[in-house]
Amino acid sequence: MKTLVLNCGSSSIKYQFIDTETETALAKGVVDRIGMTGAVLTHQRYDGDKIKIAGEILDHTAAIEYVLGVMMSKNHGVIDEKKDIEAVGHRVVHGGETFSGSVFITNEVINVLQENIELAPLHNPPNIKGIQACKKLLPDAPQVGVFDTAFHLKMPPKAYLYGIPFELYKRYQIRRYGFHGTSHLFVSNRAAELLGQDINKLRIITAHLGNGCSMAAVKYGHSIDTSMGFTPLEGLMMGTRSGDLDPSLILYIMGKEGLSLHEAGILLNKHSGLTGISGESSDMREILAAVKDEHKRATYAFEMFCYRIKKYYGAYAAAMGGVDAFVFTGGIGENAVDVRTEVCRDMEFLGLKLDEQRNEDNEEIISSNSSAVKIMRISTNEELVIAMDTDKIVSEMLQSADQSSL
Repeated sequence: MKTLVLNCGSSSIKYQFIDTETETALAKGVVDRIGMTGAVLTHQRYDGDKIKIAGEILDHTAAIEYVLGVMMSKNHGVIDEKKDIEAVGHRVVHGGETFSGSVFITNEVINVLQENIELAPLHNPPNIKGIQACKKLLPDAPQVGVFDTAFHLKMPPKAYLYGIPFELYKRYQIRRYGFHGTSHLFVSNRAAELLGQDINKLRIITAHLGNGCSMAAVKYGHSIDTSMGFTPLEGLMMGTRSGDLDPSLILYIMGKEGLSLHEAGILLNKHSGLTGISGESSDMREILAAVKDEHKRATYAFEMFCYRIKKYYGAYAAAMGGVDAFVFTGGIGENAVDVRTEVCRDMEFLGLKLDEQRNEDNEEIISSNSSAVKIMRISTNEELVIAMDTDKIVSEMLQSADQSSL
């Protein structure tokens, strides 16, 4: 099935056009600065052909029209007409407690997504805009929503409940949801494949490290705990997000600085983390360059980042009663040799023994032969997970429709 996978943000759309039979991307790209001056579409075909198109792209519908236009273009396209797109899979950040798996998108599903906007006010609205745009532009293509939170929704209550009055959980669905679910799902399954073992017998800790960062304890194929919580702010320190902190701290800062709730949210989500500590950048590459120049605050940021990963590794090792594999993924996890080295330093007592040369060479298995835990570096592929889920759900729906017509 040839599936268009969309990841719609507030001012950008990332996309891939995937053939699920071969599990290959026929085309991929991104539309940046939607609704702003200087909007641009960057498109790349499977054979390396690449093009950038600048234009006035006012909204998500116009952005997807641009994507469809370049996909059908004579010189840079991969399809002849819109009907060659057999299905559309959407990354949807938050499904609340309603959706524990991917779903065929109906008007009722859209209504639930709108009800969950307050749980993900920055993410769900553009996700919904992408769905509505595809209803208009690709009316014959079935659409599927694949949720960031779904992989984590089977966590036990001891992991997802907070120590607040239980009535608040029941009233407002305040609980740990977790995010990056498609990435944790993909790399944990890929780890099992590479090791030639049954995932239902493995205890795996996955670390998705990018501008947003999260870790998950995957026991026998299921997420039993994860570092992000009610929102993507909790857990590890990230590019611009604070991660874990004392809840009273923000109340103290709000009082001292006279911040509103909105301003406090911006402080924690946009001006904290690596950016806030280093004063330099949210980009780990720039942080590492500053560390080499003996920049003190950049060194603090680097050490804090790695230290928190170590702490979560220890916590999840205890939660699962041991670890069989530890997986690094995401832009930092896949590329930052120094981060992997620092995280694994002095961790042999918890089973981690890095092979320096394998790590330097960015191999998939970077642990030494004597390491009790396999340390792995795996490139994530969230888009493929979305495409395969979309294929499965649409195929089941079509099969069901055929049987009902007999």
